[in-house]
Amino acid sequence: MSFHERNAKKRKIGHNGRANPSQDRSSFKPSAIFNPLEGGRDWTISVAVPSSVLANLVTADQRLTLPGRIARALAVFSVDEVIIFDDSPPASRLRNVDPNSYTGDTDPCHFIAHILSYIEAPPFMRKTLFPLHPNLQKTALLPSLDMPHHPNPKEWIQYREGVTVAGRAPNGGTLVEVGLEEPVEIAEQIPPKTRVTLQFPEDENAAPQCIHPEAPRTEGGYYWGYQVRKCASLSAIFEESPFEDGYDLSIGTSERGDPASKVFPAGKRVAPFKHLLVVFGGPRGLEYASMNDDKLKEMGVQGAKTKELFDHWVNILPNQGSRTIRTEEALLIGLTTLRGIWDSS
Repeated sequence: MSFHERNAKKRKIGHNGRANPSQDRSSFKPSAIFNPLEGGRDWTISVAVPSSVLANLVTADQRLTLPGRIARALAVFSVDEVIIFDDSPPASRLRNVDPNSYTGDTDPCHFIAHILSYIEAPPFMRKTLFPLHPNLQKTALLPSLDMPHHPNPKEWIQYREGVTVAGRAPNGGTLVEVGLEEPVEIAEQIPPKTRVTLQFPEDENAAPQCIHPEAPRTEGGYYWGYQVRKCASLSAIFEESPFEDGYDLSIGTSERGDPASKVFPAGKRVAPFKHLLVVFGGPRGLEYASMNDDKLKEMGVQGAKTKELFDHWVNILPNQGSRTIRTEEALLIGLTTLRGIWDSS
């Protein structure tokens, strides 16, 4: 079935009230259709988590499933960028780690980033973009993210992720696998095994266009997955920001911070922002990360002064019932607590 035939089928189904969950008032099944933001979305949400989240995990299965739970939180809350930063003492970090070996116990930053990148990619292109690797031996344990850019046979949208493949294109362009029965052709000449973002036109005689990866979000209003970035330290999160003007709203989470309800009271609108950053600490907190950051040592940003790195220093769950909150739990709690910031904007 071609992409135009599939699109026509989608429109036909959409006119049948019982086939469209949003129109079927007698059905209690939750709708799985993603509703894009009208007019697009130019602001972003970034989340940073430390490599020490793997510190207390002793089996390969435990190490693999934790990034899976992090990825689910990122997808559910439409996070656009995730940063994995190394908060371990520099002297304890292994040198010359072979990236082709299992890195769950030698290079946790690499391991977490590897798993997060793998699970973010649409399933049909994973085999092409991610060769066999010891880190990926038990990926059947990972959850499905089911994000808008992961193809769904019951839903068609004008944007689609694809991976270029080798082969002779009928019109001299490049063949792109997009999760349909047959590859589509684009005019650009792009090497094989390259991930691209395409937009399909309404005109059935026109070929899909290769567009900027952010266009589905900025123009179409769709959540389009997350970018993965690795950092060698806490300070590098800010110094290596991919945004020209950095993050204009930053939040550090700590049990020693002010309650979120006090920092962001209900009903109070937050000043508009372009790029929001929320940084979570590991088992020993963000103060431990600053202690192991040479640049922050030179600046005198240590201990209680770690909060000076952020616009807000927030306790996402005061009076917790457990002595500790795991980072993957803090991620869900924190994003739920702070969601009003971007909802109000």
